[in-house]
Amino acid sequence: MTIVFGGDPIRLELEAIVMALEAGSPIDDSVERQFVDLKEEAGRRDGSGAIRPGQTQNEVAAGRLLEAAACMANTPGGGALLVGVSNSGELIGTNLDSEWLRSRIWELSGGHLTLDVAEVVVKGARLLVLRAPQAVEPIRVDGKIRWRVSAKCVEVDANTWHAKRMGVLNYDWSADESRVAIQDVRPAALTVARDLLRDSGEPHALELANESDTNLLRRLNVVTADGLLTNAGVLAFVGREQPCLDYIRRAGAGGDSLSRLRREGRSLLEELRDVSQAVDANTSTVHLPGGLVAGQHREIPRRAAREAIVNGVAHREWGIAEPTVVEHVGRLLRVTSPGGFFGGVTADNIITHPSRSRNKALAELLAALRVAEREGVGVDRMVTDMVSVGHSAPEIQEIQGPYVRVSLVGDDLDVAWINWLKSLQPAEEAEDLNSLLILRHLVQVGWVDERVSAPLIQDTQAVARGALAKLSRVRMRLSPVIRAVEGAPSTAPVPWRLSVNSRASLDVMDFQARNFRAWPSREAIAASYAAARGRISSTELGSLVDASPTNMGPTLKSLEDQGVLEPAWLSRRGKGFYYKYAGGVQ
Repeated sequence: MTIVFGGDPIRLELEAIVMALEAGSPIDDSVERQFVDLKEEAGRRDGSGAIRPGQTQNEVAAGRLLEAAACMANTPGGGALLVGVSNSGELIGTNLDSEWLRSRIWELSGGHLTLDVAEVVVKGARLLVLRAPQAVEPIRVDGKIRWRVSAKCVEVDANTWHAKRMGVLNYDWSADESRVAIQDVRPAALTVARDLLRDSGEPHALELANESDTNLLRRLNVVTADGLLTNAGVLAFVGREQPCLDYIRRAGAGGDSLSRLRREGRSLLEELRDVSQAVDANTSTVHLPGGLVAGQHREIPRRAAREAIVNGVAHREWGIAEPTVVEHVGRLLRVTSPGGFFGGVTADNIITHPSRSRNKALAELLAALRVAEREGVGVDRMVTDMVSVGHSAPEIQEIQGPYVRVSLVGDDLDVAWINWLKSLQPAEEAEDLNSLLILRHLVQVGWVDERVSAPLIQDTQAVARGALAKLSRVRMRLSPVIRAVEGAPSTAPVPWRLSVNSRASLDVMDFQARNFRAWPSREAIAASYAAARGRISSTELGSLVDASPTNMGPTLKSLEDQGVLEPAWLSRRGKGFYYKYAGGVQ
């Protein structure tokens, strides 16, 4: 069957224009062109008006198409360009490489404009459809904001743009009514939905799972008053022509594909179930024989893997036909989803930024089915689960395309670290994300203060100061887990280090687990401390490494010889002598 999503006047207008071109009809005022603009490829005509052969890359055309696509993106609802046809309907065609063009326009826009580029052939002429989704912030070209009024692009001031934007700010494509009836729901998708609800064990979910098909769908808010599914309901319970997910398993980087799941004709819920099962089957489980964490532990925590995959479909740009790609390479799980960050989210604030989804109705549906965490919790849980077993925090970045890529690296489980966290009192600190990130940094770097902690936890210095104060009250076998560094000026933020007892405890657990931990050297600690705080004294370094200040001279002198430090005054004598950071590289 052909899936017809609702709320898509751009697609309807494109279909009408293509039908007119196929029929040889003139493209005049009788063919509505409110959302679609016809563009021939700039730079192809010579002085006489003749068309020169097309190339796969054309910088002149990319620049002109950027202007037109930005105009469409700035327009409420977005729009599309049909490239390779003149404004009068003459079929010229284009040889532009679609991937190059999408990437080049994204670069020229400064990473602000994401296009879906698709090919269409009309009467033997290859055309490109460039679809521009509605912009979250105005996209400027040559310093100007333009949007579409009737069939023209006109300049508009920022205040007018934002005023208009406020009226459509809460638009959610996934909540729109489709043209798919409730009778088209796949029975297998309903089975998956009920299994998910029952697996949660929650009384409300169990009660919901026992509803009739119609009542279940209505209570999940995916059916309109007319008995039609919302777009979120179509994706979840019917599917679309193209697969939503593409799972690839390889033993190592560059290796052959060992298995692949890319199946058409299935609902998103079925695809999520199949991919989750494949990830589970291909993720090793490690048995830890003793200690506080004896039992089975997965190399990549199941909840972290699930959140990465679900986020890759819940918050992606569904106006782009490509699937969300899940690459499982060795002990790396990488999820790449079409569309860049949305609603002010960046790689540097994704943990703490208020959650906003392009597809709020879809995200709420997946949360209601217990597939995803409730709004605003999923990324936190993903980071917490990875760091709590000694893995690096997930790398979440926007890459060229644009896409959002989430990488989970399942290194060897840090058994000593896991046991050490279990010794914290109160026990809930072992699941506090801010505490986990700060403690991991202390183990790896040797010190921290509120200025260093703020970007670690992706929050303000004030919040970081509070997190450090709370952590200073945490105990391990009745001793504080962190202590303030001695000798630091009172005018600067308080620096912190692991207490002697807490570090010794981790050393014992490393010995028991037969694990070698590469603690930072004295020179590395002194260099990073001085670089961040501008200074270091023998008292500070002695406190940092739990040694006598009188024995710190050789380390500080070595860093001076390397150009990392310089004496605060030449005599090197007197109370309060310290070294300044000289800007050298250790």
